[in-house]
Amino acid sequence: MTATAADRRGGRPAPTGPRPRRTAPARRRPGRRPTRYVVLVALVVLTLLVVAPLLVVALNAVKSPADYAGNGPLALPRSLYLSGIVDFWHRVDFTRKLLNSLVISLAVAVGGVGLSVLNAYALGIGRIRGRIWFLVFFLVANLLPQEVLVYPLYYLAKSLHLYDSLLSIIIIFTVIQSAFGTYLLSSVYLEFPTELLDAAAVDGAGRWRALVRVVVPVSRPTLAVLFTFFFIWTWNEFFLPLIFLVSSDTQTVPVALGVLQGDRQMDATTTSASALIGILPAVIFFLIFQRTLTRGIAAGALK
Repeated sequence: MTATAADRRGGRPAPTGPRPRRTAPARRRPGRRPTRYVVLVALVVLTLLVVAPLLVVALNAVKSPADYAGNGPLALPRSLYLSGIVDFWHRVDFTRKLLNSLVISLAVAVGGVGLSVLNAYALGIGRIRGRIWFLVFFLVANLLPQEVLVYPLYYLAKSLHLYDSLLSIIIIFTVIQSAFGTYLLSSVYLEFPTELLDAAAVDGAGRWRALVRVVVPVSRPTLAVLFTFFFIWTWNEFFLPLIFLVSSDTQTVPVALGVLQGDRQMDATTTSASALIGILPAVIFFLIFQRTLTRGIAAGALK
């Protein structure tokens, strides 16, 4: 009688089930690299460099002239002094200037995005002839400084009786901003999925319906980014509004600030107050649309 496997193993029966797998030892997570801390410190320093001037302006805006002269611009205010803000508001009729800037910026943002969509739809999806030359034209238009456009635009506005009116600035900046928007959206629409357009054509949608129902909803994140940029860029414009808006009833916020500072009609605290309330609407607008801007940039990166 031959020896069994149990006899050879010293009387222990041989295992019948599957052998257990040996698990690899858990790897230790490497510690954080020192470069991460260096990058973090650098970002903190850059943030402080950006925020510090705004904090100094906000501190000096609520100081009295005597407090500013006695303690300097970097000291904390002894008490809140809001007379500088109130005096500046009434001196320049800031409500009127704020409304002018808001109307111009919103009109340019909406009109610039709409015109950019129409141009890019023809160039990117329509693939019209001479598309490359049109894109070169829009690129060159973006590179031209505003000083080159002043002379012809001035006489054109005079001849059309649009000088010293909000409509002239709205038309000028809508065309200028749409040149950048067209160049950007054309590259986006070149990669637009043709399957969506084919499906819309099968359903009986024409070009206009496909643009409204398919192209615009798909490219909404990119359009939101353009809208935000166009609004902020137009709000901060100074050179062309200074030339085309000469009366007090049509001036924008940056022009009003520049005119008063040039006439030396404000002290340091009033100047800080004017700068604070001048940039505050743009900052609020950016904070409101910050999530939309982040989503639009992330969507563009993923595409």
